[in-house]
Amino acid sequence: MAVPARKVSKTRGATRRAHVALSAKATTTCPNCGEVIKSHRVCPKCGTYKNKQVIGNEEESTKSKK
Repeated sequence: MAVPARKVSKTRGATRRAHVALSAKATTTCPNCGEVIKSHRVCPKCGTYKNKQVIGNEEESTKSKK
């Protein structure tokens, strides 16, 4: 059965919630362009993943269309 809130001290409640804090998101730098990106994602700036070109660069695609 639950204990009334007024009987649980502030310290005991705070101790129970000590692990609830938010943590920082894992980020890394792109080895190709140096942009800060999320881990295990394609770089939105240069379009590389694991040192391979996955998505065509927008600048290159506009140059090839002309």
